[in-house]
Amino acid sequence: MTRQKEDPQLLPEKRPRVRRRKSLLPELLPRVQRDGKLANEERLVREMIETSLKLLRDRTRIGDVKLLNAALRELRYAFKVFAPYSAVRKVSVFGSARLRQDTPPCRTAFEFARRITAAGFMVITGAGSGIMRACQEGAGREKGFGVNIRLPFEQAPNETISEDPKLLTFRYFFTRKLMFIKEADAGALFAGGFGTHDEAYECLTLVQTGKTKPMPIVFIDAPRATYWKTWKRYVEEHLLRQGLVSEEDMALFKVTSSVDEAVEEITRFYRVYHSARTVGRRLVIRLNRAIPEPLVETLSHEFADILLTGSIVQTRALEEEDEPELAELPRLVLSFNRTNFGRLRQLIDRLNADG
Repeated sequence: MTRQKEDPQLLPEKRPRVRRRKSLLPELLPRVQRDGKLANEERLVREMIETSLKLLRDRTRIGDVKLLNAALRELRYAFKVFAPYSAVRKVSVFGSARLRQDTPPCRTAFEFARRITAAGFMVITGAGSGIMRACQEGAGREKGFGVNIRLPFEQAPNETISEDPKLLTFRYFFTRKLMFIKEADAGALFAGGFGTHDEAYECLTLVQTGKTKPMPIVFIDAPRATYWKTWKRYVEEHLLRQGLVSEEDMALFKVTSSVDEAVEEITRFYRVYHSARTVGRRLVIRLNRAIPEPLVETLSHEFADILLTGSIVQTRALEEEDEPELAELPRLVLSFNRTNFGRLRQLIDRLNADG
């Protein structure tokens, strides 16, 4: 009796092996359970554990617990991937996945990525095709991050970043957006659809409201194109003219069709300005080099409208600051009103121009 060949479609599906991870609870849990003073990160992790346990106490629905678990795992891994590159400035780039590589916007994106990485930056893209692929190729594999999203269409990683250790794939848009903004020192936007405009307004809103650090945002048209120029006219005619945004908010971004101008806008922002943080109610602006005291007095006078009290003072690192790698940088300290971030951008521009 001859044995019939088995149809592979009728065979039971083989389940992939699940690699069992060694639990870290026995090793690390005692660190956050001990009595006495905890390090800052230990105290915060302990709070996170207690918050997670409250999910059980509150009988939180399983779907909500899954969402929190997946988001936390995605972010933890993303922090780990970006950590070795924390000292390198990065530009988050946005644009359409549908454009062919031979179109003017993609050629412009390629050239921009090539030029900005030559200036010492890395690029972060959505890892897909179109503008994202052009920027990834312009930057090169070593100088690019891919922040992918799981979608049923359009979003397979491009060849340049595929299988690279710096490629991340997110389940949720909100965790992906967080990494785009958190890790960025600048934003560059090319022609795109709803997603690109969503990301554009996200960047603008977070900078305008101070929910992220000050950074340059550049809208880049291809030569002789009017995609973002038309958008800017809309902003001027329907938002600015009706008082829905302030004149100073227009300083938060630049529209250009020149790669030279786009690169200059980003690199100039960090010519004297280094970074900023709040210490209590004071804003501390770290500088790459000290500026003349007469300029400090001039800035105090010109930007008095955004000071709650006193004047702008140039000083050394404050005792409350906990970043020893930046301790040697000079500072400007001011009682910023935390409202007029467009004016703060104008102050930074004056620093970079005259400092």
